[in-house]
Amino acid sequence: MADLNNKVEPGSGRVKRSRYSARVDMTPMVDLMFLLITFFMLTTTLAKPVAMDVAMPDQGGGVLEISDERTVTICLGKDDKLEWHRGTIENPIISPSVISTKSKEIREVLLQQSQEVLRATGDIKKGLIVLIKPSDKSSYKNLVDIIDELTITNVNTYSIVDISSDELAVMKEIKIY
Repeated sequence: MADLNNKVEPGSGRVKRSRYSARVDMTPMVDLMFLLITFFMLTTTLAKPVAMDVAMPDQGGGVLEISDERTVTICLGKDDKLEWHRGTIENPIISPSVISTKSKEIREVLLQQSQEVLRATGDIKKGLIVLIKPSDKSSYKNLVDIIDELTITNVNTYSIVDISSDELAVMKEIKIY
């Protein structure tokens, strides 16, 4: 690990005092450093996974009546398209419209509808309710994108429900199913 070098100059008549130079081999120290770095990298948790809380309904299965004026329905279709309307599909307050999930139009729609519901009810607790209805042609990514947009726009009341046959008929009519 360490060497001592003794230099004697030949051919000189005088006896010189020899000087020792110390040389330390750093190889074991470097090996130890890499072992410690590897150990701490493997044993340290860099980021803990975060899961989104999902409120599940009670097992009783009771029906909850909500106002159609507070409800926005988002039906997810094929090719990253969605249909949204306010109210029921039979009697919509705002007629069905088609937008792309790739654009940020859904964020503007959610913000605008939240403001309109707040103006109509006058109560923050009676805010916008969003019903997300994925079809079998939609992708999981679209569902996650919509939930992300709801989180960004502070819409706290939403539900993922089954799509009805009337809504499927409208989606077929506008060619997103």
